[in-house]
Amino acid sequence: MLAELLLLAHVVGAAVLFGTGAGIAFFMVMAHRTRDPGLIAHVAGTVVIADTIFTATAAILQPVTGFLLARIIGWDLTESWIALSLLLYVVTGIFWLPVVWIQIRLRNLARAAAVSGTALPSAYFSLYRIWFAFGFPAFFAVLGILWLMLTKPTLF
Repeated sequence: MLAELLLLAHVVGAAVLFGTGAGIAFFMVMAHRTRDPGLIAHVAGTVVIADTIFTATAAILQPVTGFLLARIIGWDLTESWIALSLLLYVVTGIFWLPVVWIQIRLRNLARAAAVSGTALPSAYFSLYRIWFAFGFPAFFAVLGILWLMLTKPTLF
């Protein structure tokens, strides 16, 4: 029973990480396309909250539930698919943590432009390009983790 509950929590956590990440990316890109500082500030503010509530919580719980699940089922953490999953998890974090900071900066720059009635500054566009580029490795790393969790291949 405990294994099934941990598995459920782990799968829900993975879905939250993937779904929240994809949703945040979609809404940020759509807001950015408007070039409207007020709209971007609002959406980026919501994104920062969603990342804090959903993504950060799931990111903390995933390794905990994964470790406990592996122990209960009897999987060795050095099994190739688990080891690669952990590596990809670290890669995801390396790209996600700066993105959180960038989202806060994008929100703040858009808020300042909206309040002052000016266009978005060049710093906003530079940060947005980095935010956009960092999303791809994180997204594909999470996809890889999901594939590994589902298929559990022997890799090395």
